[in-house]
Amino acid sequence: MAKGLLFMAFDFSTAHADEFHDWYDREHVPDRLRVPGFLNAERWIDDTNPTIHVATYDLNSTGVLQSPAYRAVGGDNQSVWTKRVTSMCGRIMRFEGEQLVPGDAVAAPGAGALLVASMNVDPGAEAEFTDWYNTEHLPGLGAVPGVLSARRFRVSDTESERRYLALYHLRDGTVSRSDAWAAAANTPWSERMRPHFRDLLIMRMNRYERKV
Repeated sequence: MAKGLLFMAFDFSTAHADEFHDWYDREHVPDRLRVPGFLNAERWIDDTNPTIHVATYDLNSTGVLQSPAYRAVGGDNQSVWTKRVTSMCGRIMRFEGEQLVPGDAVAAPGAGALLVASMNVDPGAEAEFTDWYNTEHLPGLGAVPGVLSARRFRVSDTESERRYLALYHLRDGTVSRSDAWAAAANTPWSERMRPHFRDLLIMRMNRYERKV
């Protein structure tokens, strides 16, 4: 069975930073890791804007998000603290999805950075888009030195702003700015596909490290 992903991106510039991080570290992440089927939790901060935050959770499957254990802490059952903090933040994107390629991988250990690429695509170009992503784009970027894992997901819920998302776990933030990355990302086929992208979101993140 394909692994699932829960992805959430916030702009917390209008919240209290200390409270935001305390909430994530002391309540939100621990509550979710107690849910059967949540495999891990990772937190990331934008490499140029310290108030942009991403959290990623690998799941046994997307069905975990419909389980009684998850519903007990999510949706209408969110805690008072969750409602307070999130009401002060701007949601950038929430994504629930199934891993398409390779299908059963989890986040690579030891990554210092994460590149997120999410988008919609013109319906008429979707078949070629899938072929390009699976046979050239994802493998090409995955082979760049310093890329620890490359995974592609398709949305499973009906509320996500974007249908597709790819996650690249990187040794550090220089990898996605290297000549090798640029060469893999800018092939003739890639240039032909880009006019069909819609709602493109690229995020370059560094691993969150809690300050004592």
